Amino acid sequence: MGIATNDTDEPLKLKAMLDKEGLPTIDLTDNEVAKLHLRHLVGGHAPQAKNEMVFRFEFPEKPGALMKFLETMGHDWNISLFHYRNHGADFGRVLVGMQVPPEDEINFEVFLNQLGYPFWDETDNPAYKLFLG
Repeated sequence: MGIATNDTDEPLKLKAMLDKEGLPTIDLTDNEVAKLHLRHLVGGHAPQAKNEMVFRFEFPEKPGALMKFLETMGHDWNISLFHYRNHGADFGRVLVGMQVPPEDEINFEVFLNQLGYPFWDETDNPAYKLFLG
């Protein structure tokens, strides 16, 4: 559930009140995955998505950016999630879930570094774990 507050103390007071009543909360206010991607997605986790790793990327807003990603990516990895957002910037924000077998994680790391796009590992992100993990 999302809420709007009037001042910075209100969320803390609300959290304390809910915690006291045995209703645990997680504050996702500053969570980029929740703000930029999950709030716009429909559906849930695909049970078939084994060994899923989730990364947030900034793709340059220019022709060929997605093709570079796909051509650099390993051919044995499955894209299990792909969500693109752009708000008029010179880059697009992309959330990608990829199925990477554990024995291929070193090759995956090489892929991330060769790609040259800024990226963040979101596999352990609490918002991802709550809604898609």
